[in-house]
This record gives sequence, structure tokens and C-alpha cells, in this order.
Amino acid sequence: MDPHQTQPESEAFDTSLLTAPQARVLGCLLEKQLATPDTYPMTLKALTNACNQTTSRFPVVDYNENLVETTIQALKAKKLVRIVHPSHGERATKYRQVIDEVHDLDEADRAVLALLLLRGAQTAAELKTRSDRLHPFASTEDVESVLRDLAARSTPMTSRAERQLGQKGERWIQLLEANAAERSSSPAAGSASGSHGSAGSTSGSTRDEIERLKDRVGVLETRLNDLLRELGYDSIADADDVAAEADEADATDPSGDGPAAY
Repeated sequence: MDPHQTQPESEAFDTSLLTAPQARVLGCLLEKQLATPDTYPMTLKALTNACNQTTSRFPVVDYNENLVETTIQALKAKKLVRIVHPSHGERATKYRQVIDEVHDLDEADRAVLALLLLRGAQTAAELKTRSDRLHPFASTEDVESVLRDLAARSTPMTSRAERQLGQKGERWIQLLEANAAERSSSPAAGSASGSHGSAGSTSGSTRDEIERLKDRVGVLETRLNDLLRELGYDSIADADDVAAEADEADATDPSGDGPAAY
């Protein structure tokens, strides 16, 4: 299917349909499918944690599971998410995105849209740096080609953002979410993209390395949380409590044979 072919009206994307929580949930599903396929599809808890990451997110949010579950149901009604019911040996319901099927998105398309949904307006160079875990773009020109192709669709999915005072480089935004253009013009959005270019700012190479490290920390956080859930812990704090109790018991009974006798 030609990605630029006019889509049936029933599949045309209405940019007014995605709320901010819906954009965040969809972005997380797109990201984790590419970055950590071994933990995809995602459970409700894992998806909530992904939404609330403090790294690789703008803005940072604090969603509860009720909000995420309600958002999933809304995305399911729009045929952008499917529910994967537990099979034999599994306990948790999981969720996966299907916007790639609805809009014929390849891996490069999904990588770019995930980053724009999760981090706001960015330049093609920033997208290339931040896409290492999602898709191996060979050059910034390859990223720009994907952005132009998505913008040229019958229902555009990306667009160039209006350049703000003091910003260097042409930034791009996604058009899947309502009011995305307005948010990209806020001072905070410009700061988040790292494009304000002040004389005393961190050098581009150092900033890129910091972003890569933050991305890796985000992956490790997700994998650690998944491992803890498999071991029966709801959080790192629960595991710490159990470890502390074990340490206290060892201190009381160094031999392991009962209360210490003096």
C-alpha cells in the first residue's frame, strides 16, 4: 500500500481525537514495541510506568492506572489499540498499538512519531540522536525524508513548527494530537528540545551523550520493574523492605539457627 495513497474516510485520522493522555499512551506503546520488544505487548502497570518516566519525556506526568486504563479504552474505541487477553500460563491483560496497521507505518515512521509524541517539537538532528534504540537512521537526511513523507500524506501526521526567537534549527511536530502546534510554541517546549542555543549551554555532543544515557536508564528502569513484578514485588520499595527485614534478621541471628544467645 502506498503510504501517500488517499485513505478511506473511515480510516482518515482526525487530529482532534487524541487528547494529551491518549498521545502519551500511544507514544509509549510505539516506543516500547521498538526499544524493548521482549516486554511487549505491555501490561497496565508497565504502561503506566512508561507514561510516568522522568527521562525521555516532555512534559513529565504522573498518571494513575485508572487514567491509563480509561485512556486505553478510548484508544481501543478509535481502533488504535488492541487488548491482548491472558493466554495459558499468563495472568495479566496486555495492550498493543495498531496505528501502524491502520496507517501503514513502517519502523522508521513509528520511531519518529513515538519521539514526537513523547518529547514534543524536535529537530531532525535531535530525532536521529534520540532514535538509536528505536530505528537505525543512517543520517539526518534520512530522518528529514521520513518527516517530509509523513507531512505529505493525505492526512498529514507531521509538520514544521514555527521557529521561535533564539531557536536554532528547524523543529518538527506531530499532528496526531489536538493543539500540538500551540504547545510547540511555548517557552518550555523550546527549552525541552534543547534548541535555545545560549552561549553558555552544554555543547551539542555532551548534551547528546546525556540524552543517550537518560534513554538507557529508562530502559533499565522498565526492565527492572518487569523483573520485580515477576518475583512478586509491586515496586523497588517493596523489594527494599524485604531486604531490610532479612538484614535485620541476620543481625539478630548471625548463625541462622535462632535468636542470638549471650
